[in-house]
Amino acid sequence: MQLNVTVTLPPNYNFNPTIFMKRFITTVIQAGLFITCFFLVSSLNAQQFAGATGGGRGGPQQMNIGRFYGKVVDENKKGVGYATVQLYRMEFDTVAKMPKQVLLTGQITEDNGDFSLEKLPVTGEFELRISFIGYAETTQKVSFGLKSPAGGGAPPTGGMGGGNFDVDLGNIKLFDEAQTLSEVTVTASASQTTLALDKKVYRVDKDASAAGGNAQDALKNVPSLSVDLDGNVSLRNGSPQIFVDGRPTTLSLDQIAADAIESVEVITNPSAKFDAGGGTAGIINIVLKKEKRLGYNGNVRAGAATRGGFNGGGDVNARGEKTNIFISGNLNRMKGYNEGETVRQNLIGDPLTNVTQLADGKMAGYFANGRTGFDWFLDNRNTLTLSGSYTRGHFEPSDELTVRTDSIFTPDTTFSEYVRNTDQDRNFRNLGSSAQFKHLFPKAGAEWTADVNYNRVKFKGNSDYLTDYDTRPDFIELQQSEGKGRFMTFQTDFVNPLTDKIKLEGGMKAAMRRNQNDNYNAHFDEGGIEVQDTSLADHYKFIDNVFAAYGQFNHQFANWGYQVGLRAESSIYEGSLTDRRDSSFTIGYPISLFPSVFFTRKLNDLDNVQLAYTRRVNRPNFFQTMPFTDYSDKENLRRGNPKLEPEFVNSVEVSYQNVFKSGHNLLFSIYYKRNTNLITSYLESAENLEGVTVPLITYANSNSSEAYGGEMTLKNSFFNVLDLTTNVNIYQAKVDASNVETDLVIDQLTWFVKENLQLKLPAGFTLQLTGEYRSKASFTPESGNRMPWQPGPTNTAQGYTLSNWFVDAALRKDILNKKGTLTLNVNDIFATRRNGTFTESTLFIQDSFRTRDAQIFRLNFSYRFGKMDTSLFKRKNMKTNMQGNDMMGG
Repeated sequence: MQLNVTVTLPPNYNFNPTIFMKRFITTVIQAGLFITCFFLVSSLNAQQFAGATGGGRGGPQQMNIGRFYGKVVDENKKGVGYATVQLYRMEFDTVAKMPKQVLLTGQITEDNGDFSLEKLPVTGEFELRISFIGYAETTQKVSFGLKSPAGGGAPPTGGMGGGNFDVDLGNIKLFDEAQTLSEVTVTASASQTTLALDKKVYRVDKDASAAGGNAQDALKNVPSLSVDLDGNVSLRNGSPQIFVDGRPTTLSLDQIAADAIESVEVITNPSAKFDAGGGTAGIINIVLKKEKRLGYNGNVRAGAATRGGFNGGGDVNARGEKTNIFISGNLNRMKGYNEGETVRQNLIGDPLTNVTQLADGKMAGYFANGRTGFDWFLDNRNTLTLSGSYTRGHFEPSDELTVRTDSIFTPDTTFSEYVRNTDQDRNFRNLGSSAQFKHLFPKAGAEWTADVNYNRVKFKGNSDYLTDYDTRPDFIELQQSEGKGRFMTFQTDFVNPLTDKIKLEGGMKAAMRRNQNDNYNAHFDEGGIEVQDTSLADHYKFIDNVFAAYGQFNHQFANWGYQVGLRAESSIYEGSLTDRRDSSFTIGYPISLFPSVFFTRKLNDLDNVQLAYTRRVNRPNFFQTMPFTDYSDKENLRRGNPKLEPEFVNSVEVSYQNVFKSGHNLLFSIYYKRNTNLITSYLESAENLEGVTVPLITYANSNSSEAYGGEMTLKNSFFNVLDLTTNVNIYQAKVDASNVETDLVIDQLTWFVKENLQLKLPAGFTLQLTGEYRSKASFTPESGNRMPWQPGPTNTAQGYTLSNWFVDAALRKDILNKKGTLTLNVNDIFATRRNGTFTESTLFIQDSFRTRDAQIFRLNFSYRFGKMDTSLFKRKNMKTNMQGNDMMGG
């Protein structure tokens, strides 16, 4: 059948690509949701139809009376619970006219490692596969001792030859994952942390203290990472790039539920395969939950917190032979408070003054997100994945700021004071969609992938300010803000194993970002009439495009190997103030090359060492390059520098890994990092619109910065009940900005320690304690909690952060035959998490302290369910086909 469609457009029709793209993306998402619902409804109909029809594998003559059973254990002969057990058999494909391997049944092991596969055909050979995260997959041939009859027919109904159809496979041992050039995984059963030479993997779904929280709560427990009160993340005192499922994200960390996260990957030295820009300290990849086990499975959860917060959500996954459908949703209601104090001694002005600010703030709001999609296995070598997500949030922060100004060094000391109350109402929406195609070539390990990702974010906010002065009338102000952003990426990658020891990789990527922001400011005069403050308004937009290509060559020998790669990137930046003429500016960065080199040496079966070198870039953003003064905050002006150049980072790291026979694991690294043309924030003086001299924040390329140090991560397991993960990092950081201001150099020694303890208690209880201490450090670049339109990460040579420490705790109890879990957690038990900074310049000397949401208790409940059904989404013969097995045990 052929269908021809002709569309006639009006003569004056103008094609708008923006509107077309919006409608196209909306249509794709709607289609994805429709197809997802179609598959779910089809699966229900198929199962109902199966109850009334015949058919099925094996035919009515097949005798399914066999049983394999056994126990999965680790190297210490301890049972491994929740491991995946699958049984395969070769069967003849009448369509392809060739034999193919077919999954007969499967099961998740009991908590003690036991499994039992029942109602099996008794003829032929089978392949048993057992897998669990952190362990190498184990396969072995099993049978009942009967060969399949010639021609593949059913066996005779009598004279079975005395076969044993109830076979005990004994203890099947799992070993640590095999060592490769790129990764050497060393982990224990259901380990919370997996150590590798090139990355660390932290299992958030095993983290009781993060239950019911957001991604900030999850990341602050990850080794090597430090998260401040505002959600800014640092890695070795640098700003990392944050990915979600391997792609950049427009979501901030407090907009991602911790319960939706499966794991967090920390890559300190990314290879040429990864983006060179976006951060100078590596990559943090947040992996969201998505099951791929045959059958259906999922979980539901709910929780509540002191001060009125609550959360709820769930995940459902269903996989058949041709489709894998997933859907998840989360709702988080947040309530909290924060306090702060700032003391500033001004060094300019007549008379000189001291200013003290006391802040008392509250936060109330919620965010909700949903995610759905499906994998369509077109055939054994081609897979299409479509997914969509939607996130929405509403926040109502408020605070009271008391400001006291005292004159000093004058005969008559005077002071003034005012109180400023702020009430805000902020809303945001984020819509995301992605499509990915994966093709596997006949050659083992060869594959090609292509994907497109689209994100659109909108925000709107209103702020009301009431200032109560002690010497003049009250002053009322308001601010209205609205903005939007779009982010799209196109990417393609390939892997081609030239031999079993040599591998070639390559790919291309285009990332395009569009953002626009409008702020309206006004005040009310003495007559109550609204007066617009045009000088305080912000109206801007910018475009940021990055194009890249890379290639990698990997060669492995018996005991050593190497990987070399080269990435090329170029970018163009266009910005403008939409309410000003001749305010646009364009900055183009030519092609830059970013090599990466890795050498790995296997000393023996338990010891490995790796040398890594990488080069990365931090490009200036809109706020850092905008050549106009921002007067929106009359006490702190801001101006960009259009002459800023990109900041380049060269990193060298040597890592040593030892897997002790007792099960303890050690990963030790020494590293050196040097930044040239370091983008640095810098304070100078300028007059505001009232003619008063105030600080102005601007940016400059300082000479350089360098950091060198050592990091150790040690995992210990004692008596199968106590697990300890210790992370220690000591480094010397130096920032040389003497080209900006004479003798402006900071040289600071910093040390950082994080301890995570898990103790198994009687009656199914588990206790978790997480503690962190960070000494005084050079100012850490901000990263992780900013939106696309907000200022990006910068360094400064005019101050440092003060030391701080905290301890979190959680108690977890498995209930309902281990299908349910109750978790009680509390953050900052001793209320010691107090972020402080010290700043010194020619303008002022300032100390600042803040605390936020200490000693909040959260109680959470989660329930897991599922069933392994190899016939999901197929018609089934209930009389002859084996039944599904309960995945959760009990």
